[in-house]
Order: sequence, then structure tokens, then C-alpha cells
Amino acid sequence: MLTLLWLIAVIMIIAGIYVIIARRELLFGIILIVLGFLVGPGGVSIFNP
Repeated sequence: MLTLLWLIAVIMIIAGIYVIIARRELLFGIILIVLGFLVGPGGVSIFNP
């Protein structure tokens, strides 16, 4: 489960960076990056109480 959370978090962060650079949608990119940090098991995680 831990590996899956890391993988999802990394994909969301990379997608957020791609959206900001390639599609020039700053708000959507920032939302993806923040959600990636919240899903990731390190630091803050929405799945840990």
C-alpha cells in the first residue's frame, strides 16, 4: 500500500508540473501538486489519522 501511495503521489506531482508548463493552467497544476503532497505517505497524508 505504501508503494502505491508513493506512485500515485509522484504521478500527480509530475502531472501538475506538466499542466503548468505545457498547458499553462496554473490553478489546475497547483491543485494537482498539492493533492500529490497530501496523498503521499511522507510528511502529511490524508490516509493517516
